[in-house]
Amino acid sequence: MSREYRLFIGALLVLFAQPAAAQQRPLVTEDPETIGAGRILLEGGIEYAHQIEFPVYGLTGNLWRLPSAGVSIGVSSIAEIQIDSGFSRLTVTRREPAPLAFLLDFDGDDTSAIEDVVVATKVRIVSEGTHRPAFGVRMATKLPNAPNQSGLGTDVTDFAFAVLIGKTVRSVRIVGNIGVAILGDPTQNAVQYDPTIFGVSLAHALAPGVEIVGEFEGRWQAYKFTAQPGAENRSALRAGMRYTRGAVRVDAGVGTGFGATEPQVSFSAGFTWVLDAFRVP
Repeated sequence: MSREYRLFIGALLVLFAQPAAAQQRPLVTEDPETIGAGRILLEGGIEYAHQIEFPVYGLTGNLWRLPSAGVSIGVSSIAEIQIDSGFSRLTVTRREPAPLAFLLDFDGDDTSAIEDVVVATKVRIVSEGTHRPAFGVRMATKLPNAPNQSGLGTDVTDFAFAVLIGKTVRSVRIVGNIGVAILGDPTQNAVQYDPTIFGVSLAHALAPGVEIVGEFEGRWQAYKFTAQPGAENRSALRAGMRYTRGAVRVDAGVGTGFGATEPQVSFSAGFTWVLDAFRVP
């Protein structure tokens, strides 16, 4: 077990010494509803991606995220702060020439790293009404802490802004996201790309505490000639189930990708846990 992995696990043990949960698992489309003032929502899980590509480094392989982890903190009744990361390990099955392949520095066919940390703020602007959906916004920054040498990070800071929409119709929750990302080009200075980001998800309640869920999400921008380094178009289709009992929820999902950087098939499993942690003045 590597030293960085042991340090990451140690940090998680400190984090999960409190109770835990997450709103979206196993999906990534964000609901405009927040977790509530004074609540902390924790999540953890494992994810596997088969034949995922990292074009900037010319790597293709099978990726484990073990664990994936996140925490959301309800700072008011309408706003929350989110922090997400994880530990990734890639088994390389193919190498190709690529712009940053010369930076790779790992032995054999296995590489690993603590993932880039994503820090986000979500704010509900309009609450849901009888005939009106809820509206919110989310602003997220990806920090470049995964090293180039691992091939698992681009070493640039990215930003995303999205408008969130959600409405419950009988037993179905419908959520949509639309926005823009600002992605740096890891191969040259002072160059950025601005793809549209999107997502739509459905959650259908089958019985008390039991839901089936699905989503289609991704990002898109027209290419002038070739795919833009670090900002390749991508999209993914996911489906899964969630079971909630009290403050704890477990989930499982499968997916397939359609873009240059998406895996042929993926699966995930995990849990969420929410607690009333503090009083907001």
